[in-house]
Amino acid sequence: MTLQPAAGVRDLNPQQVEINHMLTKRLAQIYRFWGYEEVSPPRIERIDTLKAGGAIDSNDIVRLVADEPLGLRPEMTASIARAASTRLAQKPRPLRLWASGTVFETKETDERGLFIEENLQSGVELFGVQGMSAEKELLSLLLDAMNTLDLETIHRPTLLVGHTGLMDLILTSVPNSERERTKQQLIDYDKLSLENSNLESFVKNKLVKIQNLRGSPTDVLDELTSLFNDQKVITELHSIFQVINDVSRSQEVSLQLDPTFQPHFNLYTGIVFQLICKGQASPVVIARGGRYDELVSRCGAEEQYAAGVGFSFAIDKIRELKSRVETTSNINRCVLVAYKNDIPIERAIYKSRQWHSKGFVSIVELDPCTCRSDAIALLPVRGCNELDWIEN
Repeated sequence: MTLQPAAGVRDLNPQQVEINHMLTKRLAQIYRFWGYEEVSPPRIERIDTLKAGGAIDSNDIVRLVADEPLGLRPEMTASIARAASTRLAQKPRPLRLWASGTVFETKETDERGLFIEENLQSGVELFGVQGMSAEKELLSLLLDAMNTLDLETIHRPTLLVGHTGLMDLILTSVPNSERERTKQQLIDYDKLSLENSNLESFVKNKLVKIQNLRGSPTDVLDELTSLFNDQKVITELHSIFQVINDVSRSQEVSLQLDPTFQPHFNLYTGIVFQLICKGQASPVVIARGGRYDELVSRCGAEEQYAAGVGFSFAIDKIRELKSRVETTSNINRCVLVAYKNDIPIERAIYKSRQWHSKGFVSIVELDPCTCRSDAIALLPVRGCNELDWIEN
């Protein structure tokens, strides 16, 4: 009889379990402050759902022996997007959901063998908002959630941001037949293969320059503007960083923009990001996320609501960074922060944070209202009992 757990699965002691509970509880409280509601997606799903329309490789999915093709979820976004577009389709948008639970992924050993990796995740999904206001709320929430974890200074968190639109922009001068290969070379930072490719010299030189372009968002965006002029994706990223710059600075989070950064799962079509901390031996990714409109569309959402953004925290990795977690206070009130057409959303997000700091739930109305009466009418729709109206 083998007395060791299977490779990759978690066999936690009581102290580790308690820390996991405390971390998920603290994150859940922040999600609730922002007006997110808890859901519980199934651990077992049909393979076609788990593959997210081809965005997730079937080799990453742990398959089960059953009469129909089933597997264990490698992440929770696809399952929640399915539920949001079917069972929860009649709920008003924006639809704010959060969940925590275990995910399973197949990994390959150095000897080319396979094992199952088990991880505990906690994260949020925001559906039905196609504009930049969704990214602004999501990243603001991410930083607030990270702040409640009380990471130590030595962990030096960095928010790494990319955008699939930037990669599309970079590849515009590359022939169609070479785009996938060139894209992988950029993602892998394979400078040698890129320099030895069959691309024209001026194209290779430009790509090598972009491959080395990462760091301060302002500097990177200025350089991209000089290379590609004032493209929409560059303007959008400028707008997003304007919202989170001050918050990230106050929380001592470094911001880094990498035009060639792309995540492992081919799930995202828009902004992508990772929250990375300094570990004892190597960097540790404690959170990741992005925009996934195409997935929501494939799940059957109506065209005007086929939009989704989200992130997930890796609880086990955070626990391994920390030795102590404290509880947070209870929440007891829900305030809707709404604003007139000429008021920027940044002011509403700032006001919402003020309510959070006092221990109250606060939701930002992502679209401006014509008048106070319209905002009041939204209170029961948003599940709020108090209005904070901004008109001047």
